[in-house]
Amino acid sequence: MPDTQADRLIAVFRGTVICVRETGVSPGITLRGVSAANVQERLIVTFLGDAPQDLPERLAAPSVQAVDAQCYRIDSPPGQWLIRARALHVHRDVGAEFFRAVPPRVVPPRKRLFWTVVLAMARSRAGLWLLRALRRR
Repeated sequence: MPDTQADRLIAVFRGTVICVRETGVSPGITLRGVSAANVQERLIVTFLGDAPQDLPERLAAPSVQAVDAQCYRIDSPPGQWLIRARALHVHRDVGAEFFRAVPPRVVPPRKRLFWTVVLAMARSRAGLWLLRALRRR
């Protein structure tokens, strides 16, 4: 089966993307921005390898494509950059979808009242003293 452009596409961003250079034990570069597929989804792509020196700190709507097993191309209107990386990590923030599927638990009124009173007491020295005395019992 022939390798097409769509088969090698890894990530597509929308709008401005921030490029953060990582230093230390595993140098590389991280792209942070919004996914083009879903505007509510944050997308983070991390390359573990040497990043080109001429890569700007901000890119406009870049896309990331695999050239081969350890070479990736970033395409953005200002230009193209090749990155040699021993690993690539793609993270999609699906928190909004998760919390939409799993609604938060409603706190029972008695528990809400209990914590309101405890926190109000903790604001004063006398209240803290009383809480400590109750705890020792």
